[in-house]
Amino acid sequence: MNGCAERLFLVVIDESEEMRVALHYAARRAAHTGGRVALVTVIEPPDQDVQHWMAVEDLVREELRQNAEQALQHYAEEVVAICGTLPVLYIREGERRDAVLRLLAEEPSISVLVLAVGTGPNGPGPLISYLCGKGVGRWHVPVTLVPGNLSDAQLDAIT
Repeated sequence: MNGCAERLFLVVIDESEEMRVALHYAARRAAHTGGRVALVTVIEPPDQDVQHWMAVEDLVREELRQNAEQALQHYAEEVVAICGTLPVLYIREGERRDAVLRLLAEEPSISVLVLAVGTGPNGPGPLISYLCGKGVGRWHVPVTLVPGNLSDAQLDAIT
């Protein structure tokens, strides 16, 4: 790639419907630009009720980690099917917003954060709301916002 660093498109894996739109968009952009996709899932802290039971907390944490690993593997297969390359996988712990910001600060290889905008009554999504509001000065990479209601055909046409 002419001595340039490989473009790395980061997608935050969560339970939202629009996340799949961000995933598809990032994989198509990576395929067309010679880049790669990175996936991050964040294990959020267990409820306070569980934290005072250390053994239960450990079991919950292990189950959450296994679920996170399974989700990453599932979505990694989708990325490979679209762009033909294995994504970089990250698992982080903590509040999603803070964990993503820490990852962006720690990994200079990440070129673009790709987020899909929620289209439901709950607004664009908590991470997007934060990044476009109070957190606007805390990130140092471009953020691509993709409408969360685009079809695969529409995504293919714009990537």
